[in-house]
Amino acid sequence: MCGRYTLVVEQADLESRFDARFREGEFSPRYNMAPGQELPVITNEEPETFQRLEWGLVPSWADDDSGGLINARAESVDEKPSFEAAYDRRRCLVPADGFYEWVETDDGKRPYRVTFEDDRVFAMAGLWERWEPETTQTGLDAFGGGVADDAESGPLETFTIITTEPNDLVSELHHRMAVILEPDAERRWLSGDAGREVLEPHSADGMAAYPVSTAVNDPATDEPSLVEPL
Repeated sequence: MCGRYTLVVEQADLESRFDARFREGEFSPRYNMAPGQELPVITNEEPETFQRLEWGLVPSWADDDSGGLINARAESVDEKPSFEAAYDRRRCLVPADGFYEWVETDDGKRPYRVTFEDDRVFAMAGLWERWEPETTQTGLDAFGGGVADDAESGPLETFTIITTEPNDLVSELHHRMAVILEPDAERRWLSGDAGREVLEPHSADGMAAYPVSTAVNDPATDEPSLVEPL
C-alpha cells in the first residue's frame, strides 16, 4: 500500500513541473502527507490547476463520508464498484517526490523513504470522487421548510492512489507500491487515453530507499528532519 508520502519542493518548481497553477492559497514543502488530509492533486476536470482534495476516496453512492479508501489495486481498479466510475470519468495525478514504507524488524517497524536518486518530482496515478451529502430535515424544519442539516456542508471531494506489484527495490520493503507514471503517460492517464497498461511497476533503476526516523509514524509531525537518512 501507499500510506504516506512527501512533496519537498517549492511551489514555483511544482507548478513548472506539471504546467499547472494553484487555484487558491500557497503550497509549502510537505514531509509527511497522510490520509484524511487535503492534499494537492491535478484532476481531469481542471488539468491546469492544482486542487486540494482529501486523501481517502468516498464513492459517490456511499451512505456516509466515513471510511475513505486510500488505495486502489491496479489489477481490479476498472471492476471494483468503489472505483469503476472514477476510473472511467474521474482520474487525477498525485504529485510526490517520495513515499514511506515500513519494514518489520526485531525492534518493531522501521520506516523507509523511497525516492529517486536525483530527487525528481513524479506523478502517482490516482482517481477522485465527489460525494454529495443527502438533504435531510429534522425537528421543526421538517414541517416549516427550514434549512437541511447538511445543506451547508456541500460536496466532499476525495482521491485515492493506485498501487501495483513492487519493483525489485520496493519488494524488499513491501508487497505493493504506488503506480509511478512515466512523464509521457501522465496527461494520457488524465485524459483517459491510457488504460491499465500504464499501471505497471516503475523500474527500480535510479531509485533509492533509506531508513528514516520513527517520528514519521505520527501524521501530525511534518518537518524536514523526517526525510533525513539515519
